[in-house]
Amino acid sequence: MKILLTLFAFFWAFAGGSAALAAEQQPVTYKPDITFTLRTSIADGKLVYIGDAGAIAGKVNPDLHVPSNAVVQINVINGDGAIHDIAVPEFGAKSDNITGKGSATAIVLRASKDGTFEYLCTLPGHKAAGMFGKLIVGDPKQAAPSNALDVSQDPTQVGTPVGKRGPQTHTVDLETTEVVGQLTNGSTYKYWTFNNKVPGPFIRVRVGDTVKVNLTNAKEAAHIHSVDFHAVTGPGGGAAVTQAAPGQTKSFTFKAMHPGLYVYHCATPMVAQHITNGMYGMILVEPEGGLSKVDREFYVMQGELYTAQKHGSQGLQEFSLEKLLDENPEHLMFNGTMSALTEKYKLQAKVGETVRIFFGVGGPNLASSFHVIGEIFDKVYKHASLTSPPLTNVQTTLVPPGGATMVEFKVDVPGNYLLVDHALSRVEKGLSGVLEVTGKEDHTIFHSTEKIDPASGH
Repeated sequence: MKILLTLFAFFWAFAGGSAALAAEQQPVTYKPDITFTLRTSIADGKLVYIGDAGAIAGKVNPDLHVPSNAVVQINVINGDGAIHDIAVPEFGAKSDNITGKGSATAIVLRASKDGTFEYLCTLPGHKAAGMFGKLIVGDPKQAAPSNALDVSQDPTQVGTPVGKRGPQTHTVDLETTEVVGQLTNGSTYKYWTFNNKVPGPFIRVRVGDTVKVNLTNAKEAAHIHSVDFHAVTGPGGGAAVTQAAPGQTKSFTFKAMHPGLYVYHCATPMVAQHITNGMYGMILVEPEGGLSKVDREFYVMQGELYTAQKHGSQGLQEFSLEKLLDENPEHLMFNGTMSALTEKYKLQAKVGETVRIFFGVGGPNLASSFHVIGEIFDKVYKHASLTSPPLTNVQTTLVPPGGATMVEFKVDVPGNYLLVDHALSRVEKGLSGVLEVTGKEDHTIFHSTEKIDPASGH
């Protein structure tokens, strides 16, 4: 009934009140030029709309393309049982609320102007939680192709295990760069990086190894850069001798004396600015005899960006010193960008495999309560101490900025598992990742009569 009243109100305005009144004895019928059906759901830890039919079926927050001046109907089916609505504010269209799973509503509008407009759920917090998409009318002018780099770090790039070899000498070449990188779809940021990636390369050595570090600051850079390895015993962890001006190369050599998983970062004043812009990474110093064998290893680091623009803004995001000093980041991410571990590089494993995650916090300010939703860490090497007995059966582990941990767990049930900081409001600022587990179900471990939606994992 509410849908019918909404449609009647639209055509009263569309046809003109007096014309509708003159024809009140005649039934009002119409056929929209284009119809979309969306279903509310939860995907990758976010509230979303999912296309329910046609070309948008299964797509999360799909772009809705419509011709100029078309009459558009958008149907919404409640797929998760929470309260939702849908609106396109630019055209004054807003539905009623739907509250029960399976309930539905609709809006109808005339796409009277070309451009890109937002559709969203107007319930408090729902847009921030992910319920918004684009209504694209006509053929709006396409933005020039972005030349922004993909700075997100591949989590599978973990180097070669040392095994049972003896000490060796290694050379590590790092280049510091200042590049415009893609933060998320439609937005960019001027990152400062090691080797054009955030975090920088994962360095893997053995206790007793001799490591020569060559740090080159790109000639195009506008700032001095350096590197401080937490694994180094020496002045500034190497930073005291690697303050390199643009175009310069500085070098030093150190002996890896202590097993562990350590953060490295730029240590040029102001240090926090260099770190937040992306200048951090990790070095693993394996103990004698190496680490135990596992099936999958992943490299994940958490970071923060402090921008003048609000989270979700389009275009180039500019650094905000004020927000940095207030420790109020607009964006948080794993491996450099908003979608690094949810779209670009989802972690993947198979049922029965043992997963190891090398996890660190670049920061520069916020600690992480690292958690994988739906899993329990079989082993946690607290503070990344590889020579201490690991903790067992841990739900969430605390990692300070500039700190690290190593966790291991066997995956027993197929599905999508979210990597989060359990300070969960940070998910709304971009901090989430996905571990996809495939394989045979074991109903003795987990069984549900509820059908799982493969698009959402729910």
